[in-house]
Amino acid sequence: MNWKIADFELTAALAEQLPFDDLPEVAFSGRSNVGKSSLINRLLERKGLARTSATPGKTASINFYRLDGMRMVDLPGYGYAKVSDAERKRWNALIQGYFDADRDLRLVLQLVDMRHPPSKEDRQMIHYFVEAGIPFIVVMTKADKLNKTERAAREAAMKEAFADLEGILTVPFSAVTGEGAAELREILESVTEE
Repeated sequence: MNWKIADFELTAALAEQLPFDDLPEVAFSGRSNVGKSSLINRLLERKGLARTSATPGKTASINFYRLDGMRMVDLPGYGYAKVSDAERKRWNALIQGYFDADRDLRLVLQLVDMRHPPSKEDRQMIHYFVEAGIPFIVVMTKADKLNKTERAAREAAMKEAFADLEGILTVPFSAVTGEGAAELREILESVTEE
């Protein structure tokens, strides 16, 4: 797969605006400002295809990126407190609408900021994926922000946080250094091959 050939396809603000399901999809889920757009840009080796922002809650719609042989789906971040209840309900309906649609969803990359314990919402999403039978991996973002000792402690804590769930694959990732990008590309290629 040529990772550099990718285009922004469309933005869906409502579930009825989702594009026709004609490609295998990989979704990116996580809290606001956890690095979903940065991960997409790093995987695609493009600086500004997916818009990044220092302001949490910037991605309020689902953004679709079309590649040769797959579609990347950037879901709105959750957990941002400075959003109206109406907007939060719209986001929830949009995300639920995406997961409830009969789409060719091959994998969800559930992003968790490696510097912190998984939030209540992170744990809820992971348990939702398990219960719904949706395949996922946990991508621990911002790995470059930790020293070796802090990193080992956070990796151990992550395993402990999900000790009740078997076989969760975790991949440390850094948008700055590119750590984890090659491994994630291999995983995405393997799950989207026909």
